[in-house]
Amino acid sequence: MSETTVSPAPTVSPASTVSARGRGARVALRVVQVFLALFFALASALPKLIGHSSAADAFAEMGWGDAGMYAIGVLELAGAIALVVPVLQSVAAAALSALMVGAFVVQLTSFDGANAATPLVLMVPLLVIARARRGHNEDLLRLVRSRVRRG
Repeated sequence: MSETTVSPAPTVSPASTVSARGRGARVALRVVQVFLALFFALASALPKLIGHSSAADAFAEMGWGDAGMYAIGVLELAGAIALVVPVLQSVAAAALSALMVGAFVVQLTSFDGANAATPLVLMVPLLVIARARRGHNEDLLRLVRSRVRRG
């Protein structure tokens, strides 16, 4: 009979498991941020900024006209860009969430709630991002304070 040696299975420490999970969660969150940024930039802001008839008609119906359409488009585009800038991502997610509260109210009041669920659905990942990335707020505050002192 031949003797076989069985090497023990490699042990995985709980710390490395947590680290791997944490890394996976950070990557998943970053992917969600990129998708949201693309959505806000391309699907939401772009039609407003180019004056697409669907956006123009909706803003005319609300009585906000072109100025309101362009203003919301600029806010959405700025939020989309800031969503992928590490020092701004938490603030951007919170600001876009606030914009979605406004969109929800507008959907209810001006459009009889036809698409009122959309802003609420978008708010969920935005609020998760705002909370998860809140550590960057201290970096942003430090940066602003240093600029104010110099300026």
